[in-house]
Amino acid sequence: MAMTIFMNNSSLDLDSMGTFLKNTKRTVTAFIGLLLLAASAVVQAQSGDGYDYSVNASNANTITITEYTGAGGAVTMPTNINSLTVTGIGNGEDSVFSASLTAVTIPGSVTSLANYAFYRCSGLTNATMLNGVTSIGPDVFYLCDSLIAVTIPNSVTNIGSGAFYECGLTSIAIPGSVISIEDGAFVGCISLTNATISNGVTSIEDQAFESCRSLPSLAIPNSITNIGYAAFANCNKLNSLTIPGSVTSIGDYAFSGPNDLTNATIGGGVTSIAYAMFFDCTNLAGVFFQGNAPTVVGNEEEDGPVFYNDNSVTVYYLPGSTGWSNTYQGVPAVLWNPQIQASGASFGVKNGQFGFNITGTANIPIVLQACTNLGNPVWMSLTNVNLTNGLFYFSEPFQANTPSRYYRISSP
Repeated sequence: MAMTIFMNNSSLDLDSMGTFLKNTKRTVTAFIGLLLLAASAVVQAQSGDGYDYSVNASNANTITITEYTGAGGAVTMPTNINSLTVTGIGNGEDSVFSASLTAVTIPGSVTSLANYAFYRCSGLTNATMLNGVTSIGPDVFYLCDSLIAVTIPNSVTNIGSGAFYECGLTSIAIPGSVISIEDGAFVGCISLTNATISNGVTSIEDQAFESCRSLPSLAIPNSITNIGYAAFANCNKLNSLTIPGSVTSIGDYAFSGPNDLTNATIGGGVTSIAYAMFFDCTNLAGVFFQGNAPTVVGNEEEDGPVFYNDNSVTVYYLPGSTGWSNTYQGVPAVLWNPQIQASGASFGVKNGQFGFNITGTANIPIVLQACTNLGNPVWMSLTNVNLTNGLFYFSEPFQANTPSRYYRISSP
């Protein structure tokens, strides 16, 4: 192992050194101690196995890879180099790899990927992180536009801002070990069609999925409490949205268009939303609030109304909730109260058909669903209609060979 020691000759020349060594043993011992201290502070970059690396100051048995010097292609990174354990990748300033890299497997001994570690690796198509990696730093895979597949292990707790900026990803699964999806983590991933966020993630920060133009829908888990500014802005293919009751606040422009969003359900835990939240969602027809009317925060003059340019939208609210009137933020607000009438002349089996009436506020939209097992329900949509004049009669062939059949009403 190479080691370089720097000495400042202005304070200690050869003549004085000779005199110095004639002094007491204690002084000589102190001088050697100073040399050892200097050595630990100025260890230089070293190399091995196709990598340049530096020894970590916190643990001399571990190293951080600072540059890859190999031939490229598909690379499986080593756990050890020169008997030292690899625990980090990147110096936080420059890319470790070049465009010649096509695939990479990162060992579980690595705990952190520093900023820009794979910056502009334009040939990289696949990245696999083994269990052990805890932090994906900011801009780690920035502009890796050929990157279509990434494996994120359950050990990761942080995905930094811009980590996958404008990558070619088609699918991503974020484990529940991740606490927060930071600002712009997946911004501009225009090929992303599927994003799974596991239960455990608590925050989707500003612009996290902005301009993911191919993403049609997203299941937001019950652990999420915050959705940031423009988190899903300009997601053109977004067509359905359900925000769980765990969410308490939603930032401005969070779901701004253009997009294909027609209906959205807002959980009962949401207490505040922001201006321009649904800015330019021109296809939006219904927003179903499951709780009290949220307060609106921000600056309407700067951002615009919550439903700016949403010319056909109606807000629906549930019985027993508070703060509602016949309008909300400048659009119609209507009580959504459908009920199945389980008695009366229209209920039951007639001429081989089982049927019942559904009543409620006139013209509210509903979806009627059915399942055969409440213990493990798989709900199947039967019809999607409006309650014209506040009434709809449903019937279907009597299911003679089915032990039981259950019905429920949902919002579109």
